[in-house]
Amino acid sequence: MKNSKNITEYPEQRIAVLIDSENVSASKIEYIMKESIKYGLLTIRRIYGDWTTNQLSSWKQTLPVYAIQPIQQFRNTSGKNSTDSAMIIDAMDILYSNNVDGFIIVSSDSDYTKLSVRLRESGKIVVGIGEKKTPQSLINSCNEFKFIENLEANYKDIITGTNENNNSDKKDAK
Repeated sequence: MKNSKNITEYPEQRIAVLIDSENVSASKIEYIMKESIKYGLLTIRRIYGDWTTNQLSSWKQTLPVYAIQPIQQFRNTSGKNSTDSAMIIDAMDILYSNNVDGFIIVSSDSDYTKLSVRLRESGKIVVGIGEKKTPQSLINSCNEFKFIENLEANYKDIITGTNENNNSDKKDAK
Protein backbone atom coordinates (compact mmCIF):
# COMPACT_ATOMS: atom_id res chain seq x y z
CA MET A 1 0.00 0.00 0.00
CA LYS A 2 1.40 3.34 -1.02
CA ASN A 3 1.40 6.27 1.41
CA SER A 4 -0.99 8.81 -0.08
CA LYS A 5 0.19 11.74 2.04
CA ASN A 6 2.26 14.37 0.33
CA ILE A 7 5.10 16.09 2.18
CA THR A 8 3.32 19.44 1.70
CA GLU A 9 0.55 18.17 3.98
CA TYR A 10 2.97 18.47 6.92
CA PRO A 11 3.22 22.22 7.64
CA GLU A 12 5.90 21.66 10.28
CA GLN A 13 8.96 23.76 10.85
CA ARG A 14 12.21 22.54 9.32
CA ILE A 15 14.72 21.76 12.07
CA ALA A 16 18.47 21.06 12.09
CA VAL A 17 19.65 18.72 14.86
CA LEU A 18 23.35 19.17 15.63
CA ILE A 19 24.93 16.81 18.16
CA ASP A 20 28.29 17.12 19.88
CA SER A 21 29.25 13.44 20.27
CA GLU A 22 31.77 14.25 22.98
CA ASN A 23 29.01 15.60 25.23
CA VAL A 24 26.27 12.98 24.97
CA SER A 25 26.07 9.22 25.28
CA ALA A 26 24.81 7.08 22.40
CA SER A 27 22.52 5.35 24.89
CA LYS A 28 20.46 8.57 25.20
CA ILE A 29 19.82 9.15 21.49
CA GLU A 30 16.36 7.55 21.52
CA TYR A 31 15.09 10.10 24.07
CA ILE A 32 16.81 12.97 22.25
CA MET A 33 15.26 12.09 18.89
CA LYS A 34 11.77 11.50 20.35
CA GLU A 35 11.94 14.98 21.88
CA SER A 36 13.42 16.58 18.76
CA ILE A 37 10.64 15.36 16.46
CA LYS A 38 8.14 17.37 18.55
CA TYR A 39 9.63 20.59 17.15
CA GLY A 40 9.16 19.84 13.47
CA LEU A 41 10.54 18.03 10.47
CA LEU A 42 14.16 17.04 11.17
CA THR A 43 15.64 17.93 7.80
CA ILE A 44 19.27 17.95 8.97
CA ARG A 45 20.62 15.41 11.46
CA ARG A 46 24.34 15.61 12.09
CA ILE A 47 26.72 14.45 14.79
CA TYR A 48 30.27 15.73 15.13
CA GLY A 49 33.32 13.90 16.42
CA ASP A 50 36.55 12.09 15.68
CA TRP A 51 35.16 8.78 14.43
CA THR A 52 38.66 7.24 14.31
CA THR A 53 38.75 7.02 18.14
CA ASN A 54 37.40 4.12 20.18
CA GLN A 55 35.48 6.57 22.40
CA LEU A 56 32.76 6.97 19.76
CA SER A 57 32.42 3.31 18.75
CA SER A 58 29.10 3.01 20.63
CA TRP A 59 27.57 5.48 18.16
CA LYS A 60 28.31 3.44 15.04
CA GLN A 61 25.28 1.13 15.31
CA THR A 62 22.95 3.90 16.47
CA LEU A 63 23.52 6.44 13.69
CA PRO A 64 21.86 4.51 10.82
CA VAL A 65 18.80 3.76 12.96
CA TYR A 66 18.08 7.49 13.34
CA ALA A 67 19.51 8.58 9.96
CA ILE A 68 22.12 10.79 11.61
CA GLN A 69 25.05 11.83 9.44
CA PRO A 70 28.43 11.57 11.19
CA ILE A 71 30.76 14.47 10.49
CA GLN A 72 34.45 13.59 10.87
CA GLN A 73 36.63 16.08 12.73
CA PHE A 74 40.16 14.90 13.51
CA ARG A 75 41.79 15.94 16.77
CA ASN A 76 44.83 17.69 15.36
CA THR A 77 46.01 18.83 18.78
CA SER A 78 45.47 17.09 22.10
CA GLY A 79 43.27 19.09 24.48
CA LYS A 80 41.78 21.29 21.76
CA ASN A 81 38.12 20.98 20.89
CA SER A 82 38.02 20.95 17.10
CA THR A 83 34.57 19.29 17.14
CA ASP A 84 33.02 22.45 18.59
CA SER A 85 34.49 24.60 15.81
CA ALA A 86 33.26 22.28 13.07
CA MET A 87 29.73 22.23 14.51
CA ILE A 88 29.64 26.02 14.89
CA ILE A 89 30.84 26.57 11.31
CA ASP A 90 28.25 24.11 9.98
CA ALA A 91 25.50 25.80 12.00
CA MET A 92 26.39 29.17 10.49
CA ASP A 93 26.43 27.67 6.98
CA ILE A 94 22.98 26.17 7.64
CA LEU A 95 21.74 29.50 9.01
CA TYR A 96 22.83 31.39 5.89
CA SER A 97 21.38 28.75 3.58
CA ASN A 98 17.98 29.76 5.02
CA ASN A 99 16.73 26.17 4.72
CA VAL A 100 15.68 25.68 8.35
CA ASP A 101 13.37 27.41 10.81
CA GLY A 102 15.16 26.28 13.94
CA PHE A 103 18.04 24.40 15.51
CA ILE A 104 18.36 21.78 18.20
CA ILE A 105 21.81 21.86 19.76
CA VAL A 106 22.62 18.69 21.70
CA SER A 107 25.45 19.42 24.11
CA SER A 108 26.22 20.40 27.68
CA ASP A 109 29.13 22.59 26.58
CA SER A 110 29.00 26.34 27.21
CA ASP A 111 31.11 26.88 24.06
CA TYR A 112 27.81 26.86 22.14
CA THR A 113 26.34 29.81 24.06
CA LYS A 114 27.40 32.45 21.53
CA LEU A 115 26.18 30.25 18.66
CA SER A 116 22.77 29.94 20.29
CA VAL A 117 22.58 33.70 20.84
CA ARG A 118 23.57 34.37 17.21
CA LEU A 119 20.98 31.93 15.84
CA ARG A 120 18.25 33.56 17.94
CA GLU A 121 19.34 37.04 16.78
CA SER A 122 18.69 35.78 13.25
CA GLY A 123 15.13 34.84 14.17
CA LYS A 124 15.65 31.10 14.51
CA ILE A 125 14.18 28.96 17.26
CA VAL A 126 16.90 27.32 19.35
CA VAL A 127 16.26 24.32 21.57
CA GLY A 128 19.08 22.98 23.68
CA ILE A 129 19.28 19.42 24.94
CA GLY A 130 21.94 18.50 27.47
CA GLU A 131 22.71 17.11 30.88
CA LYS A 132 21.85 18.83 34.17
CA LYS A 133 25.51 19.84 34.46
CA THR A 134 25.01 22.28 31.54
CA PRO A 135 26.18 25.80 32.41
CA GLN A 136 23.44 28.37 32.95
CA SER A 137 24.81 30.51 30.11
CA LEU A 138 23.93 27.87 27.49
CA ILE A 139 20.57 27.14 29.11
CA ASN A 140 19.62 30.82 29.09
CA SER A 141 20.75 31.36 25.50
CA CYS A 142 18.18 28.88 24.15
CA ASN A 143 14.44 29.45 23.64
CA GLU A 144 13.97 26.16 25.49
CA PHE A 145 16.39 23.78 27.15
CA LYS A 146 15.62 20.13 27.87
CA PHE A 147 17.61 18.01 30.30
CA ILE A 148 18.45 14.54 29.02
CA GLU A 149 17.88 13.09 32.49
CA ASN A 150 14.30 14.42 32.47
CA LEU A 151 13.63 13.13 28.95
CA GLU A 152 14.85 9.68 29.96
CA ALA A 153 12.78 9.68 33.17
CA ASN A 154 9.63 10.89 31.36
CA TYR A 155 10.02 8.23 28.67
CA LYS A 156 10.52 5.50 31.25
CA ASP A 157 7.43 6.76 33.14
CA ILE A 158 5.36 6.37 29.97
CA ILE A 159 6.58 2.79 29.50
CA THR A 160 5.97 1.79 33.13
CA GLY A 161 2.67 3.66 33.39
CA THR A 162 3.81 5.95 36.20
CA ASN A 163 3.36 9.65 35.79
CA GLU A 164 5.83 11.44 38.01
CA ASN A 165 6.12 14.95 36.66
CA ASN A 166 9.86 15.45 36.30
CA ASN A 167 9.56 18.47 34.03
CA SER A 168 11.89 21.06 35.46
CA ASP A 169 13.29 22.07 32.09
CA LYS A 170 13.79 25.71 31.21
CA LYS A 171 11.11 27.22 29.05
CA ASP A 172 11.73 30.25 26.82
CA ALA A 173 14.49 32.36 28.40
CA LYS A 174 14.08 35.99 27.63
